[in-house]
Amino acid sequence: MNTALYLSSTLRQIESRHRDEPLMQRAGIAAAAWAIELVSDDGLPVLVLAGPGNNGGDAFEVARLLRQRFLTVYLVFSGQVSSLPDDAAAAFQRFSSAGGTLLEQIPEQQHWGLIVDGLFGIGLSRPPSGRHAALIESANRLQRRDNCPLLALDCPSGLNADTGQVFEPAIEATHTITFISGKPGLLTAAGPDHCGEVRVANIGIDPSINFPPTAWQLARMHFAGCLKPRRKDSHKGSFGSAGILGGAHSMVGAALLSGRAALKLGAGRVYLGLLDSTAPACDLQQPELMLRTGKDLLLTELAALACGPGLGMSLQAGELLEAAISLDQPLVLDADALNLIAREGNLQVALASRSNPAILTPHPAEAARLLACSTEAVQAARLDAACGLAERYRCHVALKGCGTVIAAVDGRFWINSTGNPGMATAGMGDVLTGLIVALLAQGWPALEALLAGVHLHGAAADRLLAQGCGPIGMTAGETIAPARQLFNEWVGTGRAY
Repeated sequence: MNTALYLSSTLRQIESRHRDEPLMQRAGIAAAAWAIELVSDDGLPVLVLAGPGNNGGDAFEVARLLRQRFLTVYLVFSGQVSSLPDDAAAAFQRFSSAGGTLLEQIPEQQHWGLIVDGLFGIGLSRPPSGRHAALIESANRLQRRDNCPLLALDCPSGLNADTGQVFEPAIEATHTITFISGKPGLLTAAGPDHCGEVRVANIGIDPSINFPPTAWQLARMHFAGCLKPRRKDSHKGSFGSAGILGGAHSMVGAALLSGRAALKLGAGRVYLGLLDSTAPACDLQQPELMLRTGKDLLLTELAALACGPGLGMSLQAGELLEAAISLDQPLVLDADALNLIAREGNLQVALASRSNPAILTPHPAEAARLLACSTEAVQAARLDAACGLAERYRCHVALKGCGTVIAAVDGRFWINSTGNPGMATAGMGDVLTGLIVALLAQGWPALEALLAGVHLHGAAADRLLAQGCGPIGMTAGETIAPARQLFNEWVGTGRAY
C-alpha cells in the first residue's frame, strides 16, 4: 500500500526529472480506464472540460481515448490552443487528428452520463474567475441535475492540493484520480468533500527514489510493529497504570468517558483524578475505574498520564497541570489543558523543556489559541499549523478535524482518513485521549500511540456507521466498544469483544 503524500512543489520537480517520458499519455490511459467504469450504461454522452494548462492536456487525452471506445464525447476548452504548454499542445493535436472537436460552451439541454473536470488540477492558487468559474458552477449544477459521476483529474479545480483550502467556486467531484502520488489537500479540510472517492495512478513513477516523503496517509502499517498479542503469562501490572486528570464541576462526564476508553483499550489499571469535590466515589457504569482527587492522582505511580478532559480553567487546574508537566511519565494533553497552556507562559516553557515529547490533541480553535492566531488561519493551513505546534512546543501533535493531521517533533506528518461526520459531537476528544493514554500505559512509544489512537478512533466510528449507527446521533461513548473490537482484531486474536 503506497501511502506517501507529496506537495505540489516537489511533484513539479519529479515531473521535470521525467519530462522525456509520456506522462500525459499515461495519465490519460489511467483516467480513461476509470471513466469507462463510471460512465452510465444508458448511452448518455460524456462532457469533458479542458483547461488552459497541462491539466487540460490530460483532459484531451481522456477525451481521445473515450472516443476510441465509441463513446460520445463533448469537449469544452476554456483556453487558447496557441497558448497551451508543449505537452498539452501535443495532446490537443492527437485529439484533433483523431477527429475530436472543441466546443466553447456546454450544451445546456444535453444530459450527461459522466462529467470530467480537467480545468486546473493542482495548478490553481487563487479563486477561479470569469469563464472558468462559470464552467465550474455549471459542472456542479449539471452533475446534481443528472446525478452522474463527476471525475476530477489530479485534483478538483478550485481545491488547493497542498492544504485542502477551497477557492470558490470549486468542483464538487464524486471521484478523483490523482497522478504520481497522493496530495495532502485531497485528504484534509475541504478536500474530502470535494474529491469524493480518490484513486492514485502512479503513471510509472516511484517518487520516493529521488524525493523521500515526509508525509503519509495514515495506515495501520505505520504502527503495526507495536501490535503484538498478549503473552499468556500476563497480569494487570503487565499493561501499566493510566491516569486521567480532569472532571471539574459539571464536567465529570468527560473524565469518565476518557477513563472508560482507556480501560477498554487495555490499560491494566485506570485512575481518575477528579477536581469536582462533589464527584461520586465510584463510576457505577464502570466500577473498575479508581476515582480520587487530582492531587492524589499525581502522587500515584503511573505509567502514563492524560490531562484535560473536563479539567476547567481554575487556579487549581493550572497548578495541577504545572505539576503534571513536570513529571517524567508519558503525557497526553487535551481540551482545557491546552487552553491553560495557551494562557500561561510558564506552562509553555515547561512543556517545551520536557525531556520526552508530550502529545497534544487540539481541535482547530485550541490550536489557534496555542498559535495566537485565528481558527480560520489554522483551517486554511492545517499542515503548517500542526507542524508549527510540534516545533514550537516540542510535542507530537494531532490537529483534529476532517483529515486529522498528525505532526511529529522531527517534521514528519501524517493525515488520517478514518472517521466520519458522526464524530462531530461532544466527548469524542475525551475518548481519543483515553485510547492514547491506554497505549502509552502499555508501553507504546509516544508517536506510535498517537498514530494508532487517531486511526483506531476513526475506524471505530466507521464501523458504527457501517452497522447503521449514525452519522446523525452517534455518541462518543458508542465508539469505545468497536475500538476495543477492532484493536483486538488488529493484534491478531480474531475474537469479537
